[in-house]
Amino acid sequence: MTILYIVSGLYLGWLLGTNDTINVFGASVNLKMLNFKTAAFIASLFVIIGAIFQGEGTTITIHSLGNISEPAIAFVISLCVAICILGLIKIKLPVSTSQAIVGGMMGWSIFIHATTDWQLLSKFILSWILAPVIGMFLGMLFFLLMRWILKRTSIHLIKLYSYLRIAMLIAIAVAAFGLGANNIGNVVGIFSNLSPELFIDFGFFSIGGIQILFLLGGISIGIGIFSYNWRLVSEKGNEILSLTPEATVVVLATQAVVLFLFSSSWLANLLISFGLPSFPLVPVSSTQIAIGSVIGIGFVKGAREIETKTLAGIGLGWITAPIGAGLLTYFLLFIIHTVFQFPVNHEILQLGHKHPELNNLANYTPKLNMVLPGIIFLASLIILVLIYLFFRQQKLRLRAEKDILVQQNQLYQSEKAMNELEMRTFSIENESLNLKLQARRKEFMDIALNMSEQISFLEKISTGINEAIKTTDNEERIQKLNKLSMIIKQKMSFPQEKKEFYMQIEEIHKDFHLRLKTSFPDLTNLEKRLAGLLRLNLSTKEISTLLNISPKSVEVARYRLKKKMNIDKDKTLNNFINNL
Repeated sequence: MTILYIVSGLYLGWLLGTNDTINVFGASVNLKMLNFKTAAFIASLFVIIGAIFQGEGTTITIHSLGNISEPAIAFVISLCVAICILGLIKIKLPVSTSQAIVGGMMGWSIFIHATTDWQLLSKFILSWILAPVIGMFLGMLFFLLMRWILKRTSIHLIKLYSYLRIAMLIAIAVAAFGLGANNIGNVVGIFSNLSPELFIDFGFFSIGGIQILFLLGGISIGIGIFSYNWRLVSEKGNEILSLTPEATVVVLATQAVVLFLFSSSWLANLLISFGLPSFPLVPVSSTQIAIGSVIGIGFVKGAREIETKTLAGIGLGWITAPIGAGLLTYFLLFIIHTVFQFPVNHEILQLGHKHPELNNLANYTPKLNMVLPGIIFLASLIILVLIYLFFRQQKLRLRAEKDILVQQNQLYQSEKAMNELEMRTFSIENESLNLKLQARRKEFMDIALNMSEQISFLEKISTGINEAIKTTDNEERIQKLNKLSMIIKQKMSFPQEKKEFYMQIEEIHKDFHLRLKTSFPDLTNLEKRLAGLLRLNLSTKEISTLLNISPKSVEVARYRLKKKMNIDKDKTLNNFINNL
């Protein structure tokens, strides 16, 4: 029956795990220093350990605030607190479980018209102020110390990354231990009188009924950590300040120290023994501590980096949590009492400084000796871990071999592609060489044909001259010489060479001739050739030779071309054609 009453408390623990543990390892996962599963496992394990072995102080304080003896009332208060926290999470307001549980207890006290223990309540309020303030100063101090250490030691970047990762693992473990020790009171504090009368001896350590309750609460927080929607971590990120790995370690260390100050009975007794005031053993918000530390780091780095809008939202959530939980508790108790006639009374339990169960621990029955089962369980666990590590090593070896094969295959494919590329390159080069060889062969053949034609032509001229020399008749000799002169003049026109010459000019200056044809479609072929020769900056004499006209005819053709192109008198034809 007890487990049914504490269901609401376990649900509250689950919410605490989903909401507060982001402060413990969220930044580490966002920075890719740790993966979620590793960080969540470490946090869950040390939350449970901290709850079992250091949860007594804050649990007694929480129970003393309300002194609730009725399990049903404790169930209702815890449920109202959980509903309030869930509602604030849904509307994306930061919420403190510690403040919400105090608000729920105050709603219960107001409903039954109980006298409020203002001295105890003032400890809670004082802790809400002290926790972030101490966190802020420790954050500043630790961050300055971290900077000083990093400046004094020249650590390689890769080694620094490894050291920071190890420091994060340790800091997460210690901070999670402190979170479990300090916040377990929020989860099961009002149910502490429902702890089973049981004492279990494990040989190295033993746990009583209240610690079994702590174990259940710690497990509920751990389940909350693992069931957390990790996408929210990426969405929330570092809303107040962008944390570096060094700053993340500082924030975690600050949380661990402050949570230890407000949850350690040993430290409180030590300070009292020296006549010094001790820190109140009350649950404090890890969110408040983390924010205080981040603000301290922000002051060192530059306050402009702090998101004041986010801080305002957090402040609103802290005010809303206790008031909302108190009002909801009051109205639900009113409905239960008025509608269902459920008796609501207030029975004071004299707890003193220790839980009654702890005072009578020696009289608990039954006692379970778990030494031998514990040894068997531990041995089995070690064997299972070794088997897991063996198969994991085999899996890693097979994965490494597979990666090597994949790399070798990629290397083979790369070499194959390279060889194919080289073969294609050689083929293209050979083809290019063949084309060049064919072109040179054609050139040589053209030269040979040209030489042959020239030799034939010269032989023909030589024969004609010899015949003219042998001719005795002057008229016949003059006719033969005139005929030879005509043949030579015909040969001097070079029609084929000129045709090839003009074709090459048009190929080289293709864009020019296209623009010339588009801009001046009425030009004759002679005028187009003249424009092309002028673009080559040839002289009038050279142009007259190529066009087989006199220099004067060239000047006339230039004048006509200028008129057809409508060129101003102050501009030259050559400049116009060169800029066309």
